[in-house]
Amino acid sequence: MRPRASTLTELADAINGVPVPTADHWYSVHQIFQDWADTPGRRAELRSHLSSLPAAESADVVARSKEATTHFAWCLFDRPEDGFSLWLHEYKPCRDWLPGYANSVHNHRYHFCTTLLSGAYLHERFVAELDDQATEIRAVTRQRATTCREGVSGYLLSHEFHRIPEVEDGTLTFLVKSRMVAPWSLSYDPGTGLSQRHIPMHSRLADLPGRL
Repeated sequence: MRPRASTLTELADAINGVPVPTADHWYSVHQIFQDWADTPGRRAELRSHLSSLPAAESADVVARSKEATTHFAWCLFDRPEDGFSLWLHEYKPCRDWLPGYANSVHNHRYHFCTTLLSGAYLHERFVAELDDQATEIRAVTRQRATTCREGVSGYLLSHEFHRIPEVEDGTLTFLVKSRMVAPWSLSYDPGTGLSQRHIPMHSRLADLPGRL
């Protein structure tokens, strides 16, 4: 096996040794992820992996990846048989941000673990008051705020709410994301009180013919 693939394959195979990564088991996934991330040289291995990608694999990475208003989300590793995928988040300078992604109070449709490869960010956790159908956020209360720096790891479950309002220039994070465990996610702007529900495209596609 070529070195450029070995570090990601090593992590993926280790996570696959854990029972299906539901919320009850995600702490075990995080322990494996943190042990992997704390091993010296991981950042250099990821750099080598990216710099040696052949053209076809580079195209696959680009096709799986996406740009948000606050960051570029690069999907580096995604095997259909795995219950997760591996990502690199490249944060844009705060001066280039628009509202609506990392800087809103939000949750996710998946569980994830993350580690800071470089830079730093302010991470805030919130308790959200939802409507009866859990389709709208009525209010949020900040629990705590922590400045996270290079080498810090953590994990978040899909029902938990957080925000990253500030990042240092050059901030990069590496993540393992579970497959979708919730049908939608929610975001909230404390300044305007606006709540939004985010439904994945593949779910919307089933309703699209009825809209034509």
